[in-house]
Amino acid sequence: MNNNTALLGLLAETSIHAGAGQMAGVIDLPIQREAHTAWPVVFGSAVKGALRTLAHEQKAPWLTAVFGPETTNASDHAGALLVSDARLLLLPVRSLTSHFKWVTCPALLKRFRADAERLRLKDAAFTVPEINDPNLALVPEGAANALFLEEFRFATETKDLSAVIAALARLMGRPDAIAALQKQLVVVHDDRFNHLAQFTTPVNAHVCLDNTTKTVKPGALWYEESLPPDTVLYVGLYAQAARVKSETKTAAEVLNHVAKELFAEPYLQLGGNETVGMGWCKVTICRGEG
Repeated sequence: MNNNTALLGLLAETSIHAGAGQMAGVIDLPIQREAHTAWPVVFGSAVKGALRTLAHEQKAPWLTAVFGPETTNASDHAGALLVSDARLLLLPVRSLTSHFKWVTCPALLKRFRADAERLRLKDAAFTVPEINDPNLALVPEGAANALFLEEFRFATETKDLSAVIAALARLMGRPDAIAALQKQLVVVHDDRFNHLAQFTTPVNAHVCLDNTTKTVKPGALWYEESLPPDTVLYVGLYAQAARVKSETKTAAEVLNHVAKELFAEPYLQLGGNETVGMGWCKVTICRGEG
């Protein structure tokens, strides 16, 4: 694994709807979620498709070598870039006592640390704080005795989270990321986070109007779930040598195409509803070390 791994940090600047298909429940169009945790996720196939679309829009000559041929010729060879799911790291949650908070939990932080270590990211080692009390929230600096996140009331405890903040800030693409996290980061118990991740994501009603009467068409009301702006996700990348017989690209060259050329402008549109401005993320690239 020499200079062929990277991690993409994604800071949502608009809402993201990576749909799981139509459901029979209350929410007609829910977002994608992990089966075992129910945490929001954007599956790797959707992320890779977004990266491929961006390369296609840029008319990149290396598109087929890096991402593989079109579906009709998929048996010719595989792509040279392995793309993971976009995993959740920080969830913005409304607070009744202050500005919104970026909420995470020990389970998310442990998984992120393991992913970062596997991808050989520099300065990825940090101590994950433990929380045994579901009603306790850890904050980086002194706060009020009580913190309200949606309907939950938490007692707060000040904790040195500087190493955690330094690792998270690298993925946000904001010059003020460390200062913002120092004020807004909250670490809660895994069980509390599980509830917040399932029941605090925005759900919006949509209608279709009749062009003549300007009233809602019969049956044309649906509810759509999304991830809110300011959500922080990350994607693991692992490059291999190109499999095209006519190409001699090394794994490092494959990764350079993505890390240096694809994101000359650091933005990626992810998920659906692009025409109504959804899915725009600020991209930050952290390269692994050999």
